[in-house]
Amino acid sequence: MLAMTDTKQTCSGCRDGAALDFDFAMAFQPIVDMETGAPYAYEALVRGPGGESAYSVLSQVTPDNRYAFDQQCRVKAIETATRAGLLDGPAKLSINFLPNAVYSPMACIQLTLRTAAANNFPTDRLLFEFTENEKMEDSAHVANIVLTYQKMGFGTAIDDFGAGYAGLGLLARFQPDVIKIDMELIRDLDSSLPRRMIVGGVVRMARDLGITVIAEGIETEAELAALRDLGVRYIQGFLLARPAFEALPAFTLPASGSITAIAA
Repeated sequence: MLAMTDTKQTCSGCRDGAALDFDFAMAFQPIVDMETGAPYAYEALVRGPGGESAYSVLSQVTPDNRYAFDQQCRVKAIETATRAGLLDGPAKLSINFLPNAVYSPMACIQLTLRTAAANNFPTDRLLFEFTENEKMEDSAHVANIVLTYQKMGFGTAIDDFGAGYAGLGLLARFQPDVIKIDMELIRDLDSSLPRRMIVGGVVRMARDLGITVIAEGIETEAELAALRDLGVRYIQGFLLARPAFEALPAFTLPASGSITAIAA
């Protein structure tokens, strides 16, 4: 486990960020390794305190409280995943973060490190996702966050790849450990030659760069079969399991024409 770094560094987010005046919880959705049939990771997804939609929470996030929200999301994800039993197996925990809420990578990671230590959570099992759909105020700053996290032993991922602001431009600046192909490219993949060509190109490019590919938003067995044919190994979507509130859900993995239930 990565040792907590002592630092007296502060930033405007720590000093001036508004306190979080609303509560929220987490749900978890599996990311499955098709080669082994085992969960590669569980993504932590924001929900209301009674299981309400993500929108009910995210609509309350403002520029003034986003730092506090980003920090508490990390805490809530680690603590809830630990209680749910994630550490009973080898799966990683994938946490979404807001790059524009990270003022200094080393300073802003301290609460995450303390929370991981308090829960005996190995930091090399944390995967931090940021979405391409969040407009990057400073791409050099984002690159610094990713490189800093990688040096500290965390995994990093670009979520919604192919649907956002930067796309290939981000990969030219830095290489995350994982890219998650956006569901818009996955939808009807089996019947769309352009989508298959694009996804196939992303898979080949990622392989050459040493980046792991996850396909998200899979809803049909036909989409899954097309992804297998394109060489995608890691998958996520309603076909396998819907997010479970404060729990690690069992999932189904279609294989050889049948569906096998796999416990969390």
